[in-house]
Parts: sequence; C-alpha cells; structure tokens
Amino acid sequence: MEKLTVDSSATVHARIKFDPAFAEALLREATDMFLNGEAEAARLLLRDVVNATVGFEQIAAATNRPSKSVHRMLSARGNPTMENLTAVFTAIRQVLNVSFETRTIHTA
Repeated sequence: MEKLTVDSSATVHARIKFDPAFAEALLREATDMFLNGEAEAARLLLRDVVNATVGFEQIAAATNRPSKSVHRMLSARGNPTMENLTAVFTAIRQVLNVSFETRTIHTA
C-alpha cells in the first residue's frame, strides 16, 4: 500500500530554510509557547528552527555549550536551565536578526 501522507517536518524545515519571515514567526511562536507554559512544544519548535537555520554546531559555539547538550536541551525530554534556554534564544535571535518587544495584556 502506498503511503498517502507526507512527513510534515521535512516541509517545515524546507520552508524555514527559504522563508526568513516563516522562521521568525516560528521563533516568536516558540517564545509564546514558553511564556504560556507549553515548554515541551516550545523546545521542539525551537529545535526545528535551529536545525533548519544555523544548526546545532553553530548554536553550541555561540552559547559556549557542547552540541550534544544543546540537542538534549531542545529534545522532548529536555530540561534546560533558564540560563541555557536564554543563551539558545539569544543566539538564534542574533543569527536570524530578530528582536522581541514584550507587552502585558490584561484580560478580564
């Protein structure tokens, strides 16, 4: 029987590589996920962005951490410290030339 579905991660990686606005949108989404308590999903999304843009070796060098540690941090079972996570976000933001502005929105 022929496989009818396509691995979506390959499609996402291809789009990230060729569409900087899409990469930026995913980075912003990962940030929102972290801030809203969806740490595992945010790590996996951030891993996709890193993998499809600069790769783990460059992020490892930029954060002064071993590549294997960065891989583990951004895995489904990863449990990075806030310091490590901040270093990864800072490095990928610099590579993608993305800056964030935070606002507080009060809901009733």
